[in-house]
Amino acid sequence: MIATHKGEITIVVLLLPFMAGIGLGLNYPGTGAVALIIPLLALSLLFIALNIGYAKLGIYKKSWLGGLLIAPILLLAGWLVTVQHYQLNNTDHFSKTSAKYLVVHINSEPKVKGDIVRFTADVVQTIQKGKATSASGTLLIAIKDELATNLFYGEELLIPASYSPVEPPYNPGEFNYKRYLANKNVYHQVFLYPRQYHIIKAGQGNPVIAYALQTRQNLVKKLKANMQDTTAIAVASTLILGYKADLSNDVLQAYSKTGTIHILSVSGGHVAIIFVLLGWALSFRKGRSKGKVIKVLVIIVLIWSYALLTGFSPAVNRAALMISMVICGQAFVRYINSLNLLAFSAFVLLLYDPFLLMDVGFQLSYLAVAGLIVFQPIVYEWVEFKNRAANYLWTACSVSISAQVITFPLSAFYFHQFPLYFLISNLLIIVPAAVIMYTGLLLLVLPQIPYLSQWLGHILEHSILLMNKALAYIEQAPYASISKIWLTHAEHLLLYIIIIGLFYFIYDKKKTWLLKTSLIATLLFCISISYKKFNSDEARSITFLSLRKHTGIVFKNGGSGVVLTDLSDTDKTYQYTIQPGLDSMRVINYKVIHLADNIRLPYLIKQQNLLQFFDKRVLLLNQTAPAQSIPRQLDIDYLYISGNAFIDTGTVNDHTLIVDGSNSDKYIDKLKNITVHCKILKRNKSIIIASKP
Repeated sequence: MIATHKGEITIVVLLLPFMAGIGLGLNYPGTGAVALIIPLLALSLLFIALNIGYAKLGIYKKSWLGGLLIAPILLLAGWLVTVQHYQLNNTDHFSKTSAKYLVVHINSEPKVKGDIVRFTADVVQTIQKGKATSASGTLLIAIKDELATNLFYGEELLIPASYSPVEPPYNPGEFNYKRYLANKNVYHQVFLYPRQYHIIKAGQGNPVIAYALQTRQNLVKKLKANMQDTTAIAVASTLILGYKADLSNDVLQAYSKTGTIHILSVSGGHVAIIFVLLGWALSFRKGRSKGKVIKVLVIIVLIWSYALLTGFSPAVNRAALMISMVICGQAFVRYINSLNLLAFSAFVLLLYDPFLLMDVGFQLSYLAVAGLIVFQPIVYEWVEFKNRAANYLWTACSVSISAQVITFPLSAFYFHQFPLYFLISNLLIIVPAAVIMYTGLLLLVLPQIPYLSQWLGHILEHSILLMNKALAYIEQAPYASISKIWLTHAEHLLLYIIIIGLFYFIYDKKKTWLLKTSLIATLLFCISISYKKFNSDEARSITFLSLRKHTGIVFKNGGSGVVLTDLSDTDKTYQYTIQPGLDSMRVINYKVIHLADNIRLPYLIKQQNLLQFFDKRVLLLNQTAPAQSIPRQLDIDYLYISGNAFIDTGTVNDHTLIVDGSNSDKYIDKLKNITVHCKILKRNKSIIIASKP
């Protein structure tokens, strides 16, 4: 449903400058509020004055004047809201005062992964020399303690003020956890061990949220009581209740590679099912004047109750807001453009938390729904079926195609892959997903009834196992997905220009300039991809990776390479820190060798601790082969030091030292004092050195 005039989508047009202002606020959060308030007030007063004198001043002859003023007003408003929401601007932020202890309130549901419990908490007080001072700010807390699994939302803790800033990514392609937390307005973290924290009291959070989280925990326990398979329980908890703590990485990967990851995110589709169920259950009130109002109120209250139980995710909030407004619109027999509803719900959420604009789930959710509203009618008209069953199938296909196409650039940018069989996968899960939702909701709503509850749990469990089995088969099929897609910001935007331009041209073939724009964008995109590939194929480099307590060196020869490390390629550290770098550097054919292994290739020779990579020579120094001294006639470019290796300090001045993270801080300080040619990897970015063939 493409609007023919901007007047049809007024709220969409107004939302754009507001989002632009939020973007400016996120990039320049330190901007003074006064510098924004003064021009905002001035423009607002001018806008009001012009509206008051609309007829007298003949403003109707200059209709463009209102738009010229409202755009900067909304931009400044978005910027101001973001700056005020930025926690580091608060004068009482806990990081701005020295303290020995912090008093915090747990503001999220603690998540257990292995033996570590993680959660965010609001800092309410700092304590220094026995004096408590009010404070603000959010802190990420990780506790390695079995007893910490009993912590719950709203509990007040006393912890040491041993926090530190969140570290940035140090290696190529590594996930930017610092940016991820910053987009949630979190900038500091603390790691605690047993007896480093003390529970002061409970019940300090929002009682409604506390009740909802406790209810969700009880519902998860009910699923566990009526189901046997742990994977099925985890999927049911995630799909129905948005509880993802028990979901394994293997299951996530299977859904991600088949293009069905959206089903594991409680979103608009789930809320729509709730809406349909409630509409059917309350259909007996139809036709009564008072009953109509009661029905609307009951449905809205129950939809928001479900949203509360699922953790108030952006997707559910958006869907709950939209459906609430649709219900109200239908009750008053008013037509409301769906894009305006979508934009209004986004405006409300961003006004509440402007940092949601950078949330990946928020972005994907809104883009998917916008794609369904705009592109689905266009795709549906490509083929016409008279058969009812075929038409229903094609409708489902058009929905999947529209959502996947509009979210593809964003998914490729963030997750670096594209599922080729997404259409088959999404068609296969339609029936199982519906059965899972209806059966699961029935099981959770009804009291525990012997035989009936177990029977519902049996249906729910086997529906999930069947769906998982089908998706696993598709995941293992040849060419199931295109992986290792690494797009720049410019390429990401070019893809959207291509997609939007082509679809709009298909809708209105008179606008040939859209086709030309798409073709130009396609050309630029191809040039950019080709240029990156050419540079990658010609690149010869050594990358000394920054790893905690481990060694990692990547030798890149175009698309080939060697990884020298003490890690296994199945290790989590390898998967999170080394593998993304190989993918982003386009190293496709590579070998992983251990520090003690020897290798002889046309571009790399390793004999014991000596390596020759084209014109660069590296000597590895560690405790397994201590070097009492380094002969001056040995032409070495870099000394790679690990494990606090014992060396003759009198000979290191002639060489450049690369000191990895396995060395102690005391040892590193010693090396810094004896030579200026010392490059430290510990808590620093990886070092990339180009080589010549």
